[in-house]
Order: sequence, then structure tokens, then C-alpha cells
Amino acid sequence: MCADVRHANAPAGLHQHLNLLSCNILAGGSVARYRDYVTQSWKHVLPTRSKRGNLDKFAGLLADFDLVGLQEADAGSLRSGFVNQTQYLAEAAQFPYWSHQPNRKVARFAASANGLLTRIAPDEVRDYPLPGRIPGRGALWARFGKDEAALVVVIAHLSLGPAARRRQFDFLAELIGTHKNVVLMGDLNCPAHSRELTPLFRRTALVPPQAAAPATFPSWQPRRAIDHILTSSSIQIERLWTLPHPVSDHLPLAARIKLPGVP
Repeated sequence: MCADVRHANAPAGLHQHLNLLSCNILAGGSVARYRDYVTQSWKHVLPTRSKRGNLDKFAGLLADFDLVGLQEADAGSLRSGFVNQTQYLAEAAQFPYWSHQPNRKVARFAASANGLLTRIAPDEVRDYPLPGRIPGRGALWARFGKDEAALVVVIAHLSLGPAARRRQFDFLAELIGTHKNVVLMGDLNCPAHSRELTPLFRRTALVPPQAAAPATFPSWQPRRAIDHILTSSSIQIERLWTLPHPVSDHLPLAARIKLPGVP
């Protein structure tokens, strides 16, 4: 389905080099050790001052980025003080365009969303629910440009279970289709060398990363590379790195990319 894109100021076009960032922001929550999931579980359903402070710190990191993909941004429920966190970050970091995809709501207590922040005017934005036994996962699809050279960016948050992820990767392969210039970014909950991704690489222009992806989880002692910025073979990743921002339980993952044929 089509997604709303909120914007201000004049549109900006694509340029050859782009800085991208992807992060699961845990609705602004803080986790510093595994036991915090239990001992501070109340913070996941109630608003706290620290969440707003964490969002402000995160916004302060975004000045040099052209496009940001968010996962687990609160869409405006009790736990965030009824703040749409995608909109809040867009305004705090001065992104002229933003869109979000609420995909899991627990009464008035929590509402998780994927989010897109961009300094480049998108030509089209759509959101899709991902298949799974338990609903609540989604993909946010954005197109920049109008011909076959257009850049397609997909922001996704996949399930914890491998069976559900396989179905979701199949869906993403259909969604990406034959687009030549593609970026898939988000919390995929599995390493890039997982067999689950094989059909995605086989059926689309996306390619496995040339170098080992940086570990992003858990943020206080990163051991697992489950957050990714994957690109098609036409797009060169010049640098891939994490930001030292251990507020969420995931570190932000950043990439500098070079697009083909863009002046």
C-alpha cells in the first residue's frame, strides 16, 4: 500500500555518493546488559525521560547522513509519551522528508514502526506487511527516480524464527523483483551468510557483502552481525561501519555508497 511522505522545503535529487544509516532504536529504550530486559521491562511500556534524551543523542549523529532507516521506532503510543518517534527524529535532525510504517500495536501501550528519514525527495513510498505466523513485521519500500536507473531502498525488520524469515525473504525477493539499483537495510535477525538469504541473492540484483559485516548486537558487547545494508552489484559500498552509540540494544550501522551513472 502507498505510504504518506511528509515533507518541507525544496526537493533534493540523487547525487553519486550517499551516506546511509540503519538502526533498530528500541523505541528510544536503553539496554546495557541482558538482565536489563527483565529488571527494566517496565520501561518498554511506560514513557521515561531517558527515551527522549536517547532520541536527542541519536538525532545528533545524523547530520552527515542522506537517508536513514529505522526499526522499532514507536509510532505514538504510551511508552513514547504518544510521540511519533520517526517524525521527532526527522524534525530534530532536519530531514525534509519522512515516512513510517506502523506494523505492531499492543493496545495503547506500544506501537512499533519502520521509519524512513531522507534528505532526497522520494518519487514513491509504499509499505508492506511481511508474512509470518505472528503478524507485526513489515517492509517500507521507497523509489528515488522514475526510470530503470531509479534507486529502490527497502527498510525491513524480520522475524526471530528462521522459518518465518525464509518466507519473508521470499516476499522481499518478489518485492525487489528486477530493479537494478537496490539497497536493502534493516534488522534482518540473521547473518548475511545465512542460507535463508540465498534465494534473495539468486532472484534479485542484491549481492552478498564482499567483506564481513560489523557486529551490531548486543550493543554493549557486539558479537552478532544481524543488521545489514545490502546493495545490488551496481552500487559500490565504499565504507561500512558502526557508530559508537550504545543506547538501543543494536548499534547503528552506516554505509557510504557510490551510485552508478549519477552526476
